[in-house]
Amino acid sequence: MRSTSPQSILNATRHTRQRAEVLALLEQTDGFRTAQDLHQTLRQQGAKVGLTTIYRTLQLLVDAGEVDTTRSNGGEQLFRRCSRTHHHHLVCRHCGTAVEVSGPAVERWADKVASEHGFTDVAHTLEIFGTCGDCAGKARS
Repeated sequence: MRSTSPQSILNATRHTRQRAEVLALLEQTDGFRTAQDLHQTLRQQGAKVGLTTIYRTLQLLVDAGEVDTTRSNGGEQLFRRCSRTHHHHLVCRHCGTAVEVSGPAVERWADKVASEHGFTDVAHTLEIFGTCGDCAGKARS
């Protein structure tokens, strides 16, 4: 469980209107999105926020463990507000829809492999990419 909230991370540096707007948008966003997508949405909503501010804010939230990050097939970094428990992602490679999934077998495997090689304090991430039902249905029609 994380002890630091995204708001306290933002307050620990310098609380600005722009950072609050980025955080509010992340709270409303279900799937993974690029910093550029978030920037465009905020600008369309009338926010005066720079792309650099968005990147800095996202990095603060990633560092605090409050935002998940992954890479698209093209290598672009994607961001999403995450739950507060350890999880993995099932991500649609077409529309970006993401589902948080638990993986107890993965956890046991990672601990076993780490132990076999003398590693401690191990962390990991797992993203599984595929095609969601909606996109698969559109491809069939």
